[in-house]
Amino acid sequence: MALSQTELLNEAKKLELQGLKKNPITPVFISKLDTLLNDAYAIRRPKPIDYHNRRDLIRILNAITKELYGNSGNSPVVEGFGSFVMDMFSIGSDLDLSVNFSNIVGTFPRDMKIKTLRKFAKKFYSLQREGHVIGVQAIMTARVPIIKFIDCGTGIECDLSVENRDGIQKSQILHLVSGIDERFQKLSFLMKAWAKAHNINSPKDRTLSSLCIIQLVAFHLQTRDPPIIPPFCTLFEDGTDPVIVVKRVKNYSEYGKGNKESLADLFITLLVKVASVENLWQKGLCASLYQGSWTSKLWDTPYLSVEDFTDLSQNVARAVGREQFKEIYGLSIVPRQIDTGSNDESKANLPVPLNGHQTKRMRVSKGLKEKQQGEGWRGGQQTQGWKQHGNWKKGKEENKPMAGVEEHN
Repeated sequence: MALSQTELLNEAKKLELQGLKKNPITPVFISKLDTLLNDAYAIRRPKPIDYHNRRDLIRILNAITKELYGNSGNSPVVEGFGSFVMDMFSIGSDLDLSVNFSNIVGTFPRDMKIKTLRKFAKKFYSLQREGHVIGVQAIMTARVPIIKFIDCGTGIECDLSVENRDGIQKSQILHLVSGIDERFQKLSFLMKAWAKAHNINSPKDRTLSSLCIIQLVAFHLQTRDPPIIPPFCTLFEDGTDPVIVVKRVKNYSEYGKGNKESLADLFITLLVKVASVENLWQKGLCASLYQGSWTSKLWDTPYLSVEDFTDLSQNVARAVGREQFKEIYGLSIVPRQIDTGSNDESKANLPVPLNGHQTKRMRVSKGLKEKQQGEGWRGGQQTQGWKQHGNWKKGKEENKPMAGVEEHN
């Protein structure tokens, strides 16, 4: 028999309480885990050079854009979004980029996005032949068409899309929300690392997207007692434009102060929350950041349900497939104990790996790695386009990161 929405939400709360009883948390365990999680966070956090490299790539891509489109007021600009703008990236994270046209009104047609990407692809294939980039792929059949490439100078993998205003908006909003309480940014960073370590952070492989993981973290913080961040509906009373949202966020700067839970408390209780509702997703259970509570929705993709906070008709967990759902829930996701004797052994058993350097770009072959050690984009031979426009040697004043990138990092 189908459950009513009230029955479904009550069942979710009951199962979560039962899950917490099955996974008792001792003060010694929490203390050790909290130390190790904070160690992992400190070690894996990007360094100043990692921020610089990403900003510099955005600068260079805007130089390429001027080469392709000229220096007129109608030329597009390249903006960053995703984990970099949210400040939830690690050294191995991709850099998400969007080519944006200032004169666009309404929806940008898919065929125009593909036409734009093909123009960039031609340039990137040329740069690949010159040894500046590797791994160029134009993926035009994807739901969001992109070009993928790896910068030889830094090893950063980039995903270039067109008119991804939605991605930019979400990234900026989540960055603003992370300013309410630092635990949101830290826990999101650690949960992404945990998911990567368990190979369940890849929407192309039908597991969890980073955005889905971050939204699950936000939802968990909204549903603590007392809550740590507010329902997003209260932040969107005047609209979802980040310029407006930032003013609303300022009213909630002290919102989570009454909650004293540590990172370890939140890490464990989030895993318990997700584990406890395994059998309720297909009955319509859905995590709603907009409401800041569980709700009920039936989707065409029923395995996990996390409502998109700017488009309530969309499920950000839609990529998860049947077999991958079983894989996610087949993990022994709640750590039982931490060795209190040897700190090295404790770190070895940590649910989040301390070493953040085991990244996708380390799978590049030895020959391509040698190519990465060459001149790259930043030294030696310049492209003809950069010579013509003089972008390569201009001072920092004329090579500032795009608006919306610097202020969000």
